[in-house]
Order: sequence, then C-alpha cells, then structure tokens
Amino acid sequence: MRWLAKFIYFKLLGWKITGNTNFSKDTVKKAVIIALPHTSWHDFYIGLLLRKITNVKTNFVGKKELFTWPFGYYFRAVGGAPLDRTSGQNKVQAIAQLFNDKHEFRLTLAPEGTRKKVAEWKTGFYYIAKEANVPIIMFTLDFENKVNHVSEPFYPTEDVEADFKFMKSFFKDVKGKKPEYS
Repeated sequence: MRWLAKFIYFKLLGWKITGNTNFSKDTVKKAVIIALPHTSWHDFYIGLLLRKITNVKTNFVGKKELFTWPFGYYFRAVGGAPLDRTSGQNKVQAIAQLFNDKHEFRLTLAPEGTRKKVAEWKTGFYYIAKEANVPIIMFTLDFENKVNHVSEPFYPTEDVEADFKFMKSFFKDVKGKKPEYS
C-alpha cells in the first residue's frame, strides 16, 4: 500500500516532503509531533499519507466522540486514542504516561486545538514533551506550496518564551488549506 500512498501524495496531489523526511525514526522512537496550520479535515489524510510514505509509525489523540461507530474502529486502527476532555483531569500527565508505557510512541497534535483561526497555541503539547522527556518534531501543512517540511527534533528548554518563539518561526508564512484560518 506504500506505493499507492506515494502515487496519491506525489503524483495525484502534487505534494513533496522536505527536511527531516524520516522524522529521525531510527534515533527518535518517542516524540511529540506538531502539525500546523490545522485548518481543515484534509490535514488528516495528508498526515496519513505522509506517515505511510515515510514509514514512520505515529499516533494521535482525539475527542472521544470521534471514536464511536462507524469511525471508531478505523481511528484506532490508524493509531488513534480517544481522549476524555471533561474538566478536572490532568491530561498532560495522562498523555505523558503513554510514552512510558510504550517502546515506540510518536504523538501528533495540532497546537491550535481546533481548525479555526486562533490567537495563541494551546501549550499542552509542550508540557507533554517536557513531562515525557521527549523532543518535539514540527511539520508544516503548507497547502499553498503543497509541502510538508519536517524539522529536526527539538528538545524543550527551561525558557518557554524562547522555545515558543523558535517553534512559531518554523511555521512563519505557511498557509493551510483554508488560509483565512492560518
């Protein structure tokens, strides 16, 4: 099926991958992967195609409502895990624990937390990476140029402000499927 994913991604859709194209899979078995800008449901299948092409196993969490019939089985099969988003739970620690429980785990998240335009990113992904002691790998969903640019692993420091400035600069001028939400 990898050949089919390549055919769809490269030939039919006209996308390309640049940067850390293997997501450092041989040396980084655990990471938080952030994908931006998340502006459309189209981001999901681009991510799935990219995962198949690079042969990098990745996981994601989604609101538990997405994991009901008829899509629940499919989402689990492609690496998804339902997340209960009710208040009063420490989601950072719960998700960070997943890294301890698994030999290989790369969690993909959208820092915006929604497909709509946001003023600020949610910070959970950052604190999950810190809590689990894993790097952050960034990749773009650049629909304007049809490019997924992948960063080298970035380990969060104690300077949150500088870290976010660095990460946001990676996504500068990238336009999502719906540019008005980028």
